[in-house]
Amino acid sequence: MAEAVFHAPKRKRRVYENYESPFPLPFGQNNGPKKDFKIFHAEMINNHVIVRNAQDIEQLYGKGYFGKGILSRSRPNFTISDPKLAAKWKDMKTDMPIITSKKYQRSVEWATELMRRQGQDENIVHRILKDYTKPLEHPCVKRNEEVQLHDELNSEMVSKIEGTADRENLSVMNGDSGKSGDMEDPSKQSDCLQEDSGHDPLTASDLDEHVLGVAAPLPHVHCSKQDVLLPQCGAQSEDSSQRAGLICAKERGPDDEYVLVEEAVCDVSEREDAPNEELAQKERLICRRNPYRIFEYLQLSLEEAFFLVYALGCLSIYYKKEPLTIVKLWNIFTIVQPTFRTTYMAYHYFRSKGWVPKAGLKYGTDLLLYRKGPPFYHASYSVIIELVDDHFEGSLRRPFSWKSLAALSRVSVNVSKELMLCYLIKPSTMTDKEMESPECMKRIKVQEVILSRWVSSRERSDQDEL
Repeated sequence: MAEAVFHAPKRKRRVYENYESPFPLPFGQNNGPKKDFKIFHAEMINNHVIVRNAQDIEQLYGKGYFGKGILSRSRPNFTISDPKLAAKWKDMKTDMPIITSKKYQRSVEWATELMRRQGQDENIVHRILKDYTKPLEHPCVKRNEEVQLHDELNSEMVSKIEGTADRENLSVMNGDSGKSGDMEDPSKQSDCLQEDSGHDPLTASDLDEHVLGVAAPLPHVHCSKQDVLLPQCGAQSEDSSQRAGLICAKERGPDDEYVLVEEAVCDVSEREDAPNEELAQKERLICRRNPYRIFEYLQLSLEEAFFLVYALGCLSIYYKKEPLTIVKLWNIFTIVQPTFRTTYMAYHYFRSKGWVPKAGLKYGTDLLLYRKGPPFYHASYSVIIELVDDHFEGSLRRPFSWKSLAALSRVSVNVSKELMLCYLIKPSTMTDKEMESPECMKRIKVQEVILSRWVSSRERSDQDEL
């Protein structure tokens, strides 16, 4: 058997992120872990390991590329914001998601359907959603259509805000629907959404400072992958539901409670100038509350989850609010996935060598090995894992014929990867009782075999050179 030749990993042409130091975390001078060593929290739901906390998700994926976002291709960066609208309104400096009116109506329909399934009366459902999804009382953001006058308007707006800040805060907290003294009477307001002629809309810089929010938080209705914010029936009166306070946009969480909806609204100034003529429709951004919020979680494979618990000690997995021990996880994961012990041993081995193993299902193998991580390099190896004894005997997980092995090798070559057979060799004296603990890995040996396809034309050219 010839010795395998190492081929350098193929780097991706476009890299959009910086490389971070992976786990484990650095140790202190006293040869012990630092005091700020963080234990991440995960839950086992429907035989899957899920991480919900946004900060934990960012740390786990950023430092070692553990897991995958359930709504994203790889990195959990799902957002409901429409990229085309975000580019269209790029003059607005805001972190709030921008969506179309059609998409917002779809969220309202989903929330309506969920409330109907909960047995709510149709009238109550309509009243609650109408009150909850109405435009915020504070004037919403208008697109900066006159960018060249921004500097002149900015100084004027600052002076006006400073002069009316006290009155606005007082009127908002008193439930006056955000109206100031120079606004028109409510009976004279047009049907346009929050387009008051007596009050200038906020500019782009003002959006980052003030966003309306409900004074009392509404209860959540938790679902499997999404949350619906619905007020309790009869819990608040109409007056109390209109009470709002100014909150800082930076204090909002990543759950997109507030969204900017692009809607076609009428221009109030044109109504005053020509009330009998047909009003022109202009696209504006209206700030509303999102009634059906979708959250993205980080889903860890069983091998990744156990590695974080057993090898790094930086993850705690809970089942029904009770933490699971290492031995329990080892046995539970084996029940959920009968081949878990074999695949984890190989995962642990390659992770310890500095590779980033990922599932190789799309190429018909058990693992794909990446250098640094998927954002930087293409996978170098497609790995098939087998557990055998000292004599290379045992029940194979995937018994290959020559045809199936040649086909898999051809697929790996076509995607610029090398096919590796990873043999986990256990002593013949090891019993099944010893395999019930992860300590059995101390007696396991590993042998790697690189399988290359023999090409006759290439062989002839090599013989001619000799």
